[in-house]
Amino acid sequence: MSAFAAAVGALFVDPNMGRDAVYTADGGAPVLVRVVARRADAITDFGDARLWSETTRIDLRVAEVPNPRPGDRIEIDGDAFLIQGEPVRDRERLVWTVDLRPA
Repeated sequence: MSAFAAAVGALFVDPNMGRDAVYTADGGAPVLVRVVARRADAITDFGDARLWSETTRIDLRVAEVPNPRPGDRIEIDGDAFLIQGEPVRDRERLVWTVDLRPA
């Protein structure tokens, strides 16, 4: 295991960073996973206007969720979300970043 993989693993298990969640692939069985939440706001330029929107993004470990797809479900602290758009994998291919929308 590389040093980077060990650091990523430590972030996900850290109780201050990682959280338990339930991942359910479309048509699949629920699986308990760890996620790192990123609830940043997004600012998008549209012509001369700038639009602000709340976003819900999370990181998933590739080892736990090898192929997340749009429409898959994530439950965090009783709140249900659906993956929207294509998940993006990091350069080291250890973490997926996914955008969520309320289910």
